Amino acid sequence: MPQKKTTAQPDATSDAKPEAAPHLPSRVIKKYPNRRLYDTHTSTYITLAEIKQLVMQHEVFAVVDAKSSEDLTRSILLQIILEEEANGSPMFTAPVLSNIIRFYGHAMQGMMGGYIEKNIQTLMDLQVPLVPNVLGTTVFQQMQEQMQKQTEQFLGTFGLKR
Repeated sequence: MPQKKTTAQPDATSDAKPEAAPHLPSRVIKKYPNRRLYDTHTSTYITLAEIKQLVMQHEVFAVVDAKSSEDLTRSILLQIILEEEANGSPMFTAPVLSNIIRFYGHAMQGMMGGYIEKNIQTLMDLQVPLVPNVLGTTVFQQMQEQMQKQTEQFLGTFGLKR
């Protein structure tokens, strides 16, 4: 059940304008110790579901700790992913998650993040209907093949084979 929105200010420190921190986007969501999230753009409390909607609408925002101003955006996004994984059909299998964990602390950790990001961006850029081309394969199948080749080349540079 969605939380009721309120326009009351959470405390006196919330009067600070997001412009005071130039490194933050204009839409700032403050997370309070009571786990409530306050959207300074709309002057309302919001839920994780509403933050997910901001993501779906390609809104640029940052989630910060209300007291320390620490950037919590990644942890909130991970929390949304965790909830999505727990509900319905998960995107990540246990073996995939295990492999991701194994990359932490590994020499390839920095490169793997960029690699995953690049491939997801390619998927986003190719948001086209899965219409078969003349050869009978879809754009999605072609992209899968391309990603597989890129993965083999990427791992091959480290002497790893599939």
